[in-house]
Amino acid sequence: MDVGAGLNKAFERMDGQLLADHLAQKTSRFGTDLSSVELADLYISANAIKDTTSWQKPRTLENLPEFLEEFSENAKELGEAPETKGSPHTIVVAGAGLRAAELVRALRRFQKKGNPVAKLFAKHIKMEEAVQFLTTHRTGIAVGTPVRLMDLLDNGALSADSLKRIVIDGSHIDQKKRGVMDMKETMLPLAKWLSRKEFKDRFTADENKVELMFY
Repeated sequence: MDVGAGLNKAFERMDGQLLADHLAQKTSRFGTDLSSVELADLYISANAIKDTTSWQKPRTLENLPEFLEEFSENAKELGEAPETKGSPHTIVVAGAGLRAAELVRALRRFQKKGNPVAKLFAKHIKMEEAVQFLTTHRTGIAVGTPVRLMDLLDNGALSADSLKRIVIDGSHIDQKKRGVMDMKETMLPLAKWLSRKEFKDRFTADENKVELMFY
């Protein structure tokens, strides 16, 4: 851990298998109220996770845009927005609203007129504001927290039809050395979000694939 930089550097060395094991361990730890069947439904396989261990730079806010460019088939598309409103190609998942706001600022290089980065988190943006934004704007990249993202998907304002990648802000830790996977109130919603029928099978699909990455 690098507490000064706010980074859990273990994620730099975790391939798909290690990340799948880490996810399963955290889900079991916080999901003591869940049945074995419910826990099994939340399991993400190793081949569902893209290996990003080749990335040598620190997983800081400043390096996130370059990370996305490195692991995208067509980096130019990161600055474009799908035609359908409320249907981003990239969703970045953070543990808290303040952190999500920082991620939005870090990703502004991909923002253009008519293609703003979507703010899908509860800290400063009300649910109805997020719904209105998604139903009236095209957006390529969305940043959100797990519960709000699920609510917007349930609502229908957020669509996964154009989705190509989900990026989990895994390395970031707070002053208490806690990341998105270290707290029950964020880890369980994250596990449930990743298990959504809209894209779980697409993590391992050949067509209409969604890539799952941990930053």
